[in-house]
Amino acid sequence: MDDLKGFLRQAGQEFLNAAGQAAMGAAKDVVGSVINEIFVKKEADTKRILPSIKNMRVLGEKHSSLRPHSEVQDYDTLLKSCLANGSLFEDPLFPASNESLLFSRRPDRHIEWLRPHEITDNPQFFVEGYSRFDVQQGELGDCWLLAATANLTQESNLFFRVIPPEQSFEENYAGIFHFRFWQYGKWVDVVIDDRLPTYRGELLYMHSTEKNEMWSALLEKAYAKLHGSYEALKGGTTCEAMEDFTGGVSEWYDLKEAPGNLFTILQKAAERNSMMGCSLEADPNVLEAETPQGLIRGHAYSITKVCLIDIVTPNRQGKIPMIRLRNPWGNEAEWNGPWSDSSPEWRYIPEDQKAEIGLTFDRDGEFWMSFQDFLNHFERVEICNLSPDSLTEDQQQSGKRKWEMSMYEGEWTPGVTAGGCRNFLDTFWHNPQYIITLVDPDEEDEEGLCTVIVALMQKNRRSKRNMGMECLTIGFAIYSLSERDLDNRPQGIQFFKYKQSVGRSPHFINTREVCSRFKLPPGHYLIVPSTFDPNEEGEFLIRVFSETQNNMELGTQ
Repeated sequence: MDDLKGFLRQAGQEFLNAAGQAAMGAAKDVVGSVINEIFVKKEADTKRILPSIKNMRVLGEKHSSLRPHSEVQDYDTLLKSCLANGSLFEDPLFPASNESLLFSRRPDRHIEWLRPHEITDNPQFFVEGYSRFDVQQGELGDCWLLAATANLTQESNLFFRVIPPEQSFEENYAGIFHFRFWQYGKWVDVVIDDRLPTYRGELLYMHSTEKNEMWSALLEKAYAKLHGSYEALKGGTTCEAMEDFTGGVSEWYDLKEAPGNLFTILQKAAERNSMMGCSLEADPNVLEAETPQGLIRGHAYSITKVCLIDIVTPNRQGKIPMIRLRNPWGNEAEWNGPWSDSSPEWRYIPEDQKAEIGLTFDRDGEFWMSFQDFLNHFERVEICNLSPDSLTEDQQQSGKRKWEMSMYEGEWTPGVTAGGCRNFLDTFWHNPQYIITLVDPDEEDEEGLCTVIVALMQKNRRSKRNMGMECLTIGFAIYSLSERDLDNRPQGIQFFKYKQSVGRSPHFINTREVCSRFKLPPGHYLIVPSTFDPNEEGEFLIRVFSETQNNMELGTQ
């Protein structure tokens, strides 16, 4: 009997232990174990400066007491003043001097600033319209800007939003021009005079194939003014310029680690009129070295078409994924591999298909590649997804699609809302929080998921002062929310302690913007933007693009 009691006692204890362990496991499922999530900091290859917009007129913004009207350069006011007193405008904020050219050293020769009528007879803003072939590189290492400019010429409504078309060297000419760029969520008007840097009477930097066409050289000058000098335009990215030209959201892919659906991503981007560029890594020993296939290293190319092309060979027929690219030099430096100009592969393409894609074999820097060759020979692709207001009604009616977009502005205040990244758990929950709700999956998505692009851009918090600013190291994390979580706002330390992120920026990095694309099930999500370290002061703009509608709200009560 005692043995039986002992057996039952032991069995009961084992049962209780097992039940206790099961209960503990269930509690772990409910509460979760503490998540050990480490965020990584990365240093940008090229340090970029966030421009100041202190003296620039913000389009649509009425006179503000924060910015005295006398400080803002208003194009119409300055033009009328010059015309009234018969003078040519000289910009005191971007003078014709070495400081506007270079900030790190003096020029190595005598640079002369000349107005267009001193450079050429009969200067024109446009000569027979405008095209991507008007964009030719000069001595400045800003091929990224040229690639974006060449893309801009493809869409007239985008082009004329940046480059107001009423400007002329004849009617109401007073040596003053203006251009519009998107900065920190606003469109700003940048005023310049038309004195351009030359050497021996030739334009030094960006220019047109037509010597008397001036819009591209003046556009580059306005962009240089925005950044403080021409030298500041060295080493940017095509993404950056494409955003400034459109107000879109940019993303980039390392083609060595390209997602399997990249061609679909590029096709969808083309459907939405996205601007695209690509590049190869530079050779550290040779400036703009040429590969055996005719591609230029360290050089930014524009992607001007993405499509499936009908191919008919003696053995089979089908479709081949193809990409058309352009070298901003606009010369014979072109790809010389398969599908290059006049290569034998083109004989398998039906004539009506050639006409449909506008096939030409001019030595103009434009060429075709198969998508596979593109993946093999390029290393980085950049996409600028346009904001919904960039598409005209005609484009939407003709089948062009548009992104859905939500946007919020916020700030990190030391000691209050500057909690640093998730590595600093005790303060991470202090950061600003935003809730997005994804209702419907993408059309034709077999898994029922939603495409979401999250972009976090830092703003120049000193933009009311006339100075640039170095970038903070920034990033973001995304968490799924239950219906119960929605009742608790903002989410506190316990939420982040036991919750794994479902998405995050690739890293925390000191660039103007960090951006990433996600595929998420419909539902509610929390986005937490932050600096890497706590207590860093900054202002930011957070934007969410999706293929179907998204609703965004503050995650605080």
